[in-house]
Amino acid sequence: MSGPPAPNKQGRADPITRLYRWIYKGLERTVYMGVQYTYPKRFVSPLGYLGVLTGITFLVLGITGGLLMIYYQPTLTGCGSITCAFASVQNINNNVPFGWLLRNIHYTSSNAMVLLAVLHMYYQYFSGRFKIKNEVLWITGILLGIITGVEAYSGYDLIFNQRAGLAIEIGSSLANASPVIGGQLRLAIFGQGFTDFILRLYAGHVFILPMIMIILVFIHFPRYLVFDLPVISTVVGALLLIAALFPVPLGIPYNPSNGQLTIPEWYLTGIYALLRTEFAKFVMGGIMPALLFLMALVVPFVDTSKKLSWKDRPFFTALGITSIAQIIITTSWGFYVNPNTNPSCVIDGQSLSGTLCRLYVNPIYYFSSMLGVTAVAFVSTYAFLNYLKGKERIRKASAPVGPILTRKWVYIIFLVLILAQVALVGLALEAASAGLNAMTLFDTGAVLVSFGVIAHLYRHGQSLPF
Repeated sequence: MSGPPAPNKQGRADPITRLYRWIYKGLERTVYMGVQYTYPKRFVSPLGYLGVLTGITFLVLGITGGLLMIYYQPTLTGCGSITCAFASVQNINNNVPFGWLLRNIHYTSSNAMVLLAVLHMYYQYFSGRFKIKNEVLWITGILLGIITGVEAYSGYDLIFNQRAGLAIEIGSSLANASPVIGGQLRLAIFGQGFTDFILRLYAGHVFILPMIMIILVFIHFPRYLVFDLPVISTVVGALLLIAALFPVPLGIPYNPSNGQLTIPEWYLTGIYALLRTEFAKFVMGGIMPALLFLMALVVPFVDTSKKLSWKDRPFFTALGITSIAQIIITTSWGFYVNPNTNPSCVIDGQSLSGTLCRLYVNPIYYFSSMLGVTAVAFVSTYAFLNYLKGKERIRKASAPVGPILTRKWVYIIFLVLILAQVALVGLALEAASAGLNAMTLFDTGAVLVSFGVIAHLYRHGQSLPF
């Protein structure tokens, strides 16, 4: 970060400059000044700093989660026929002012953080940027990704609806299936039952896991960060837009006897599909995911060439494309439900109830599809990249294309967007006063997105002719 601005010709600084100097001097010996921030003067692709966007989403989760904590009750008994955990979330959703907005922003940000973390990892992998930095950054990044998934899992379980109850049952049975220490592990993590677990879940979600993530972030973040406020504003605005367009349902209170079919969140359906093959739980839900993460951890120790571009690394590029294909196919299997509605069925000589019968995933079809996708993805990607590498490509010189718009027209669009943003702010205030939750959230997101567009247009116009 550059130092404070110099004083004017009279030797005196304006109030804003004096305030900036005071803040700069106070932060000079802190960790924040140890980071070199880069503020782009023009649009920079957000792919290069997906990690920063993941961190911003983490901050959004922390703020909204802290506000939700005020009204959430991590207990199960004392609220009549439903659990206090579910009743408190129901109260937040229906009665607490702006509670519906906070809950939907928190839920959408949780999903976005998982997705951004995965995209960040694959961008680092395909661009070869992990070779520029040391292996510790890559390893801590993988660990952060794992903890992000666990944090998201613990978060959506706190509502204790039917979907949460299923996830808790699966996690408990998976821990119990661990060899030798299964019983002790289940008791340590989940306690004697749901009453114990809800407190462990709450403590882990709001304190233990976030503290571990913050420690890893201090190790993982490099010294040089690109901080682009317009892109960050656009991403946060997009979160609000998605939360408004796709509000999260409250669901129904957990009841193990109602037999309702439910599927976990999308980032857990891959493991869910593995468990539904009815093979050994520890192998399917423990060893196989562990092997996937182990493969990711050893990447910088195996791909040691000095080539960075994905085009120059056909084997590892094909391996990355194959892993994406496998994630897609396993996630898709997790959403599969057998259309058979018979009360029971017999599979491999074992009688299954109607619910288990509908959730059963045939291992022959499952693993055959995985092997097929693996072979097709790897061979086709590897062959295509070698074809591009071996083929002589003639580059034809072409005249550079001039700017489509002049600075004058960019500024006209700029002013129109400012007026539109003022109108959006007014609409957001009107919607909030009228109690239109979804419209308030949508308009607020649109304001943030439009700010990002306006800021980019302004700095882009500086380089254009009149």
